[in-house]
Amino acid sequence: MPSKQIRKQSIILTRGARKREEDSGTDVGEGTDDWAQSKAAVRPPDQLELTDAELKEEFTRILTANNPHAPQNIVRYSFKERTYKLIGFVNQMAIHFSQVGNLIPKDSDEGRRQHYRDELVAGSQESVKVVTSDTEILEEEEEPKEGEGEGEGEGEAEGEAEAGSQTDVPAAAETTEKVIEEELMAPVQPKERKLTNQFNFSERASQTFNNRLRDRECQMEPPPRTNFSATANQWEIYDAYVDELEKLEKTKEKEKTKTPVAKKTEKMAMRKLTSMESQSDDITKVTQAAKIVERMVNQNTYDDVAQDFKYYEDAADEYRDQEGTLLPLWKFQNDKAKRLAVTALCWNPKYKDLFAVGHGSYDFMKQSRGMLLLYSMKNPSFPEYMFSSESGIMCLDMHMDHPYLVVVGYYDGNVAIYNLKKPHSQPCFRSTSKSGKHTDPVWQVKWQKDDMDHNLNFFSVSSDGRIVSWTLVKSELVHIDVIKLKDEGSTTEIPEGLQLHTVGCGTAFDFHKEIDYLFLVGTEEGKIYKCSKSYSSQFLDTYDAHNMAVDAVLWNPYHARVFISCSSDWTVKIWDHAIKTPMFIYDLNAAVGDVAWAPYSSTVFAAVTTDGKAHVFDLAVNKYEAICNQPVVAKKKNKITHVQFNPIHPIIIVGDDRGHITCLKLSPNLRKMPKEKKGQEVQKGPAVEIAKLDKLLNLVREVKTKT
Repeated sequence: MPSKQIRKQSIILTRGARKREEDSGTDVGEGTDDWAQSKAAVRPPDQLELTDAELKEEFTRILTANNPHAPQNIVRYSFKERTYKLIGFVNQMAIHFSQVGNLIPKDSDEGRRQHYRDELVAGSQESVKVVTSDTEILEEEEEPKEGEGEGEGEGEAEGEAEAGSQTDVPAAAETTEKVIEEELMAPVQPKERKLTNQFNFSERASQTFNNRLRDRECQMEPPPRTNFSATANQWEIYDAYVDELEKLEKTKEKEKTKTPVAKKTEKMAMRKLTSMESQSDDITKVTQAAKIVERMVNQNTYDDVAQDFKYYEDAADEYRDQEGTLLPLWKFQNDKAKRLAVTALCWNPKYKDLFAVGHGSYDFMKQSRGMLLLYSMKNPSFPEYMFSSESGIMCLDMHMDHPYLVVVGYYDGNVAIYNLKKPHSQPCFRSTSKSGKHTDPVWQVKWQKDDMDHNLNFFSVSSDGRIVSWTLVKSELVHIDVIKLKDEGSTTEIPEGLQLHTVGCGTAFDFHKEIDYLFLVGTEEGKIYKCSKSYSSQFLDTYDAHNMAVDAVLWNPYHARVFISCSSDWTVKIWDHAIKTPMFIYDLNAAVGDVAWAPYSSTVFAAVTTDGKAHVFDLAVNKYEAICNQPVVAKKKNKITHVQFNPIHPIIIVGDDRGHITCLKLSPNLRKMPKEKKGQEVQKGPAVEIAKLDKLLNLVREVKTKT
């Protein structure tokens, strides 16, 4: 038998050695045929036989968190609406098994006590087992062996065994009892084992416990309800009227008997009551909270527009040849200013989301009222401030240092100052016929720096040919005529030999950004005068600019020598004030209502025309035509009157003759910044913008000198 087992073991060992050699790759030649053979796929007997089309067919299953067994038609009673309403939200959680447990941590006091108790019980059981086994061994030793005690001496042996058994058994029982008592009395100290965290990165005591979230609910009793029904006939109605008449007669009789002193005291008491009621019910206490809530509601309503305003950039600009687009954002309108044209636009210099709108009419046959509205982009549905006037507002301007002061010019020739801090709707200061008001509409007003006595100061221009400086001294407006416009070369002779100079009608003006005394004035005759505050009788220079009225004239915000003008003769012209001829001329195929320089670039400007289009130019990109021509107003009949760039955000606001203001976002191509080159920092600032515009002007100057 042993020899066979040795042989079997040797055979197994040799096979195992060969297998190891094959696995390790020592013998490369053997086993190559097995790998070279193609592997045959084993198919289970219950596998389906499918075609290629069936194998390629896809079955999609969507896993959702909805419980298919949850009821979808739960109805509960709504005490607020007093109807049964279907509940849309149903609890979709399905609990398959839950059990309430009472686990005790091992390192707690209760866990230690329980562990100690279990060890005591286990130790007492082991001691009892040991004692019982000892007694069994003793009993087996004392039993007589087979064959012993037969024959002689049998009776003696039996007697001795009985005597021995009676004496030894009680002794063994006593010993077991003593051992058990000693085991129970001696406390067994359990081995203290430190419970560390299984990840070994912190002590258990340093771990914090996260309190579960609490649900907060509110319960209330439904309001009490009672059903009331009654019928009324003609006699009951008649009796009610008779009772009312009797009460009125009694009150009249009481009033006749009262003395005049009592009547006065009663009236005073009634006035106090009404004043107290008006104070308690005054809505001004909740205006701030209501304004915040209204803004929140509007931001939720126009959330998609707000997202476009902040984040949207037209990706198609990458594929356009240096052209851009305007994305419509909010539309501002008010029912009270529905049939009034937008005659003036101005951004607040401090709050960049707030802008003022002047409403009036350019048609002298349809002059009625005017309105001054201030809108915020945070609340496009309703204006923040609203002021109405008897005459149409033609122009306005907001003070740089005091953004709550708004100066306006009316169609009737008056000027006024509104203070947004004061609640009443009337202007704080207003010119009168006694205080030198204009005799024709005021077309433009501009705040200037305070005078030597730190009094507020602004200028106005009107069709009556006067440019007036207004100073706010104490509580009245003091005026000084800076210059009177005269149309040069147009004098008419009267038969008596006298000559009459025709007055030039001023339509627009703008002050130089660096030279305080220098300003430009545009007229209805199409001329632009360069004037000075120091000379009231003559002009520094005259430009034959346009064939029709000059609608706007503006100095460039960066370059001190460049200004722009637009007119109803369809043209926009860019000038160097040292040269009498324009540098650039653009024909826009419609009367140009307004023009505005961009605050971020010296070569970008926007113009609006009466055919409802907005045109954006960038001279650095294209000197010959606009890089954006886009209709802004829905209807072709609507005429766009004014345009303004926001000083910070890449948006413009456009006003039309229907009283609507549209906010539009410039696409990336319309506000291109210089690209960063590798290893070179992009230079920014006024000097760069001046150099950029100078480069263009030098090209034009060279061409003009050659011709």
